[in-house]
Amino acid sequence: MNERDELLRQLREAPNLPGVYLFRDVQASVLYVGKALSLRRRLANYLPAVRREEGPRAAAKAVEMAQRATEVEWIVASTEVEALLLEDNLIKRHRPPFNIRLRDDKSYPYIVITMEDEFPRVMFTRKPHRRGNLYFGPYASAAKVRETLDTLGRIFPFRKCRGTTPGRRSGSPCLQYHIKRCNAPCVGYIDRVDYAAIIGRVVDFLSGRHVEVAGTLEAEMHGAAGELDFERAALYRNRLEALRHVLERQLVRSNVLAAVDIIGMALGAGSANIQVFLTRDGILGDRRSFTLENIGLAGPREVFVRFLGEYYASATVVPPEIVVPRIVDRLEELAGFLEGLRGTRVDVRQAERGDRRRLQELADRNAELALEHDRLREERTRERRYGALHALRDALGLEGPPLRIEGYDISNLGPESIVASMVVFEGGAPRKGDYRKFALKAAAGQDDVGSIREAVMRRFSRATGVADPREYDPSFESVPDLVLIDGGKGQLGGALSALEEVGLDEVVPVISLAKREEEVFMPGRSEPLRLQRDDPALLLLQRVRDEAHRFAVAFHRTRRAGRATESLLDDLPGVGEKRKRAILAHFGSPERFLAAGREELEAVPGLPGKVAREIHAYLHKTG
Repeated sequence: MNERDELLRQLREAPNLPGVYLFRDVQASVLYVGKALSLRRRLANYLPAVRREEGPRAAAKAVEMAQRATEVEWIVASTEVEALLLEDNLIKRHRPPFNIRLRDDKSYPYIVITMEDEFPRVMFTRKPHRRGNLYFGPYASAAKVRETLDTLGRIFPFRKCRGTTPGRRSGSPCLQYHIKRCNAPCVGYIDRVDYAAIIGRVVDFLSGRHVEVAGTLEAEMHGAAGELDFERAALYRNRLEALRHVLERQLVRSNVLAAVDIIGMALGAGSANIQVFLTRDGILGDRRSFTLENIGLAGPREVFVRFLGEYYASATVVPPEIVVPRIVDRLEELAGFLEGLRGTRVDVRQAERGDRRRLQELADRNAELALEHDRLREERTRERRYGALHALRDALGLEGPPLRIEGYDISNLGPESIVASMVVFEGGAPRKGDYRKFALKAAAGQDDVGSIREAVMRRFSRATGVADPREYDPSFESVPDLVLIDGGKGQLGGALSALEEVGLDEVVPVISLAKREEEVFMPGRSEPLRLQRDDPALLLLQRVRDEAHRFAVAFHRTRRAGRATESLLDDLPGVGEKRKRAILAHFGSPERFLAAGREELEAVPGLPGKVAREIHAYLHKTG
């Protein structure tokens, strides 16, 4: 029985129960995760695609996924709500390529409160979440986060200094203390208990409890005035006015709405846009816009459920009420899913009248406009890209527009850690999944020509196939329409030499782009080609060259940091492989390890106190 027959057998044997199913490929990687009220009926829908039968309503991505799949497994759940929670967890764990996904969902900015610090900081971040810290967001833009942080800094006197320990080397309070925006925990002017109360108010503010925060500030102002401490009362007055000024600038006020998220949605061809209006204490405080890609022929409900899983599973607060679009049905299941995240009851409803209906229609309208804006922007971008490709074809005398361009660059500082990068542009846009990097070994010293030759040789020696199927790489299998080398005639000669050796010099066009004068060097031409600075062809070549340079430098820094860390940890007294891993896992980075005090070193799990003190003495002795 072959793999196709085995997959068909697995699809037919699915139970008639609710649950979650996973399609896997030949490497056992998860291609798609789905849920169903009846696994048998849902998986039966994939039978035509697995048999390679053409169906009039079959989604292209479903056909492609089914043809790549070699096995399917399922997990039975007791209810559909349980299946929905399980599906969300599996999608987050495996990130399957054929599931609906939020665009750039990991790059949205957040506000983080570093609760792991003795005196927590309130900061901007895009980094992955660390356990123990508090995160608020995601926000629609970095500007919104910085504006919020500036407002918080004027209202609440938390510390603004960097580092896990407050203060600076001079040991004296900074300017923030003198302008009444910090209570100087660095010199002991405030203890941990009082400082924690300030952070608690920041948390209340970011959680939407503006009225409580304003009430607390007003009570403190009246208390100070009652004690005839008018300077302190004036300070609280100014903070209260700053808070009220922020609230007065909000978009909408309502005496009916409290803590409610109002969601609008618009579906397009292959993508969708969802708008979330966050209403807290009757104030529309923020609007967040999300684009979902890879939706195929998915219906409104499937798209909306996927968004709920992505958004609310990482949100700091799940409100007690959520107003959903009118095209979404089976609200009881959605409420059960959200109650599992919140821990208490969540009212999921459709707006019938009043402020909720008006704001929900406004959210729908914003989603439609955002979707149309994205469509027009993509069309303009696509036109510019293809215009640049045709201009490049004409400038270089190619047979057709170079739809796939590969760029190469070298990065080194001395004879060690020499690396090369390979970046890929398809249709004028980066295809980051096909990027590759090379740790070079053959070239001696700072020999850029030899390094380019080695990188190009290693890449194109695999273009004609490999003997071991485990070494198959789809990026190396594709032959580019153009190769761009960062450099001049020498680097171009090194690349040509490598292509000649593998027999592809007549197949793959190769050029180089020199930085100083932006000259294009081509084989068989003694003089470089000089394009106008605003020529779309040159601008595209510069983008490829700069991306190859960025990717090479990033890889080189990673290798240097790894070597430095290994060297540092190798010399520590009483530290072996197990303790090395414990130190890196505890601190997360060499910088945090080097800045750690003796007490922090003694807190490393698995590191004896005596060894921690010896490490501290060793680091301070050697600097």
